[in-house]
Order: sequence, then structure tokens, then C-alpha cells
Amino acid sequence: MCCMFATLVMLGPRAALLIWWLFDRMRFTLAFGNSILLLLGFLFLPWTTLIYALIWHPGAPQGLDWVWIALALLIDVGTYSGGVYRGRERLPKIIYVKYE
Repeated sequence: MCCMFATLVMLGPRAALLIWWLFDRMRFTLAFGNSILLLLGFLFLPWTTLIYALIWHPGAPQGLDWVWIALALLIDVGTYSGGVYRGRERLPKIIYVKYE
């Protein structure tokens, strides 16, 4: 099971979440409670959702759990901001003409 999970993570966090959710729906129901929250996490913050489901235990996250969640959040934000930063090179350069 561990090797299969590692392979899915390498395919992408959304694939890992989908397959894991198909096999263990109760864990996701208990961890997230609301399916809307899980869907939003799947769409916008897949790494954070995956890590939260991985470290989830009854009760609130404690200690190093917050470090893992923060690291996953940084990865999610980095994927969005990196795409924006690299995408600006594809925009045409605008030449401003100064009128006097």
C-alpha cells in the first residue's frame, strides 16, 4: 500500500487524493466533515488537502503537524505563483509612447 501511495503522489496530488478517497472514504469524511471543503481542497489546494488527510487523527493537528501543513501550503502557493511569474514572459511587451 505504501508503494502504491508513493506512486500516486508522483503522478500528482489530485490523482493520489482521488484514488485514496475511493479506497478510504471514511477517513476523508471524518477528517474534513464537509464534502464541499474536500472538493475545494481538491481543486485549489491539492497538496495541503493530501497532507492534512495523511496526518489527520482525531482532534486538532498538533506540533509538527502544523509544519507539514504549512509546507504543503507553501508548495500549493508556489505552484500558482510560479505559473504566474513564468507566464508573464509570454505576454507581449507593451511600448509606451510619451506624448508631449
